[in-house]
Amino acid sequence: MKYSINLSFGEVKLPPFQEIFVLGKNAPQGKIGLTKSLELLAPNAFQLIEVEEETIEAIFIERRILRKLPAEKIVAILQEKVFPFVAEGELIRVDFKVKISYNNFEIEVGDV
Repeated sequence: MKYSINLSFGEVKLPPFQEIFVLGKNAPQGKIGLTKSLELLAPNAFQLIEVEEETIEAIFIERRILRKLPAEKIVAILQEKVFPFVAEGELIRVDFKVKISYNNFEIEVGDV
């Protein structure tokens, strides 16, 4: 199995309907405020993951993405590709599209 991921990010404007949000430390929205806002806009659609990074407090991942990739893999990708660009106090929107493809696989066909 092979995963193909397109990744982009930018500053967020509310209301949010994106895939991932990266919350910088000391952001005006705060972890609790953003959690409540997302619950009002899209109940049970996002999972909060707290991270221990210098400028990052938490990330919010849309649950449908977590059915395709484990949270640990997503956090590792964000740590390498996004976290270095997040300043303290920012809320960053990450457009995280997952495409799953299979190449050259074999199946057995029963007696015909």
